[in-house]
Formats: sequence, structure tokens, C-alpha cells
Amino acid sequence: MFSRVRIPLAHSGPEAMTVRPLVILPDAQLRLISEPVSTVTDEIRTLARDMIETMYDAPGVGLAAIQIGVAKRVVTIDTSKDENAKNPTVYLNPEIVWSSEEKRVYDEGCLSIPEFYGEVERPDRVRVRYMTLDGETVEQEADGLLATCLQHEIDHLNGVLFIDHLSKLKRDRVMKKFTKAAKRDAA
Repeated sequence: MFSRVRIPLAHSGPEAMTVRPLVILPDAQLRLISEPVSTVTDEIRTLARDMIETMYDAPGVGLAAIQIGVAKRVVTIDTSKDENAKNPTVYLNPEIVWSSEEKRVYDEGCLSIPEFYGEVERPDRVRVRYMTLDGETVEQEADGLLATCLQHEIDHLNGVLFIDHLSKLKRDRVMKKFTKAAKRDAA
């Protein structure tokens, strides 16, 4: 079963969306394990809207709540290519319930690790179970870029970054670069 919940992208008034600051490596928040969403509240809906706005502003195709400093199991993804036909999906408590044996390599990037990319091998297809903003539990099968994005964002919910899938040498280089930049920015 496949379900998308449309989120209005233009709001004004008390429900206006906010672009939130991104958490950047080496911030330890990125290693936190996010807490499940027990019920869909106005706070969760506002979080989802803000995440979509932040994701588009960055710009990116996916965002996990922890990337804006909220340790909740919430993910937003929009892999549509057409700027005029945005189609975001909000995934609450997403979990991979099946993955293919076939693998695919994508050159991944991350809004929390700006301007760094690395080739990551992941299952080509996945089935994900998640809760919608309507509180309904659904399953969705995905392949290609969407499957990669789902796996990448679900990793975030578990404190895993895409650089953890790279060689130790590459991971250490990235950590050193971002740690040095964070120290320089703090000075």
C-alpha cells in the first residue's frame, strides 16, 4: 500500500513554516537515537512542515528530524525532479521491513555534512512501514533514489551517518575536516 499525505507548502499566520538551522558534523546530536512518535500532535505536524521548508531551502531531497536538533523518528523526503510539482512525503517511525539482495551504489551527500559526497552501496529496493500524519500505518515499496533516501534518513534516526558506510580512512578525513572547521567557527 502506498500513501502520500499532501502538506500545503504555502502558509501564513500561526501555522507558517519556519526554516530551522541544520545540525552540522561533528555535532554529537547526529549520533543520538531518535524517539518514536506515539501520537500525531499539532507539534508533530508543525515539525513536519518546518522540516519540509528546511529541506527545500537547503536544498535537499530528504531530512531527518535529528538534523534540525529534534530527536524524533520523523523523516521528510521529496525526490520529485520538477520544481513546480513538489510532492513531499512525511514518514513517522519509518522502519525497513524488507530489502532486496540486489545492491546499488549512489554518490550520497548529506545536509549535515555539506559539500561532501561519497559512494555508498545499499539495497536497491526496500519496503518501509511507517505512520502517516493521519495516524495510519502503511507500507511503501521503493527503488532507486527513493530507496536510497529512505535508507539514508532511517540511518539518521539510528545515529548512523552515510560516512559510516565509507572506509575508515575516508571517514577519518571527513571527521578531521569538519572538527577543524567547527573549532575555527567557534573561535
